Amino acid sequence: MSETNIAPGATFDRPILVTGATGTVGSRLVPRLLAQGEAVRALVRDPESDTAVRLRQAGAELAVGDLATLDAVGLKEIVAGTGAIVHLAAAFRKGETRQESTAVNTDASVALARAALDAGVTRYVFASTNLVYGAGHTAPATEESPLLPLGWPTPYPGSKAAAEQALQQLDGLDLRVVRLAFIYGDGDPHIEQFMTRPIDWHPSRRLQMVHHADVAQGLLLALRAEGVGGEVFNIADDSAVTLAEIYAYMGSEVTPEMREREVTDPWFGIVDNAKARRMLGYRPLYPTMRQALDADAM
Repeated sequence: MSETNIAPGATFDRPILVTGATGTVGSRLVPRLLAQGEAVRALVRDPESDTAVRLRQAGAELAVGDLATLDAVGLKEIVAGTGAIVHLAAAFRKGETRQESTAVNTDASVALARAALDAGVTRYVFASTNLVYGAGHTAPATEESPLLPLGWPTPYPGSKAAAEQALQQLDGLDLRVVRLAFIYGDGDPHIEQFMTRPIDWHPSRRLQMVHHADVAQGLLLALRAEGVGGEVFNIADDSAVTLAEIYAYMGSEVTPEMREREVTDPWFGIVDNAKARRMLGYRPLYPTMRQALDADAM
């Protein structure tokens, strides 16, 4: 599959609203949506930022606003005239308190959905995370696995799980939840940032990843599919990567001390993408990090 084939299908007759459009995911998704022939309304906080300017030059319509501060009237104005919403905006790893994380990741997500319903826009793709599954699983997590985010040291997974649950309760919302694995590729520094954190894993411990091209594929497939309202999909590579492989990619040494560590929680973050394959036709362009490396897509 080439990128020109990602999620083929009819385009929407009205713009797709993308929140978080200047973020790590949004800034890479919007150009791919435009390349697919979709009109895009990109929600940005600063229309003069370099990323916002690039999106406008690529053909996106800019809407200016901050989900954390917009009231119901402002949200409805931003949503009005769109055909669907891809909600990416989130507070993530910026030192947020639990209250701040809930305000952005849960409350604002629900407020946006309510505004969409008021404006007659029902199709809503919500970007969640594989971290909602938490720890302690004994096999790859499926979409039916219990959500155990409370053991995570940051409020992000819990606020995402709460948003999923609240959105599922809104009558009339054509919701599609996409749980994304650890995102990489396209020059994203996520792996480099991961390596700066304290890591106490054994080198054999695995990290479930997904390339930006496959994030776009999964989101667009979920957006366009008919008859999947209320469904949840894991979007991830076909095979997780070991910490040893990540160290090799980064040119770092696996030390003797690391090799002596205990292997703990080996299924943490590992998910099964079979449902997305079956119901959406999802097929990773980069099934593993090795294939992304070989394709010079990092």
